[in-house]
Amino acid sequence: MKKSILISLFLLGALTITFAQKSEIFEKDGIAIKGYDVVAFHTDAKATKGIENFTYRWKDTNWLFENQANLDLFKKDPEKYAPQYGGYCAYGTADGHKAPTETDTWTVKENKLYFNYNKKVQTAWNKDQMGYIEKADKNWVEIKDKP
Repeated sequence: MKKSILISLFLLGALTITFAQKSEIFEKDGIAIKGYDVVAFHTDAKATKGIENFTYRWKDTNWLFENQANLDLFKKDPEKYAPQYGGYCAYGTADGHKAPTETDTWTVKENKLYFNYNKKVQTAWNKDQMGYIEKADKNWVEIKDKP
């Protein structure tokens, strides 16, 4: 009995992990990028939490914004402001897999927003951003809809 319960819990955990990363967009509880305003990274060069009053649904995920102006900018051209690789780790994507990210690892490079798993990974990614971006761009096509 205990063994079957443990196996069931393991399978449930594996299913949860798989489902959590199946989304093309890095999100938790239906909110993209931990609720941060992706436009603010571009326009204000800072991480700013969005608020529920300024929510927009795009790619089956809710995106939060600091104000109506940022929401309007996103609505006009979401691809311009949305993070590359759905907000998953740019370094991990270059390596061929999806990985969650920390918001304080953001970088805007050539008007595109990137995130990394953590500061240590960001340090490695910074050593050859363009090389990793080239690899990640190729890999993203294959992994964006996979767990």
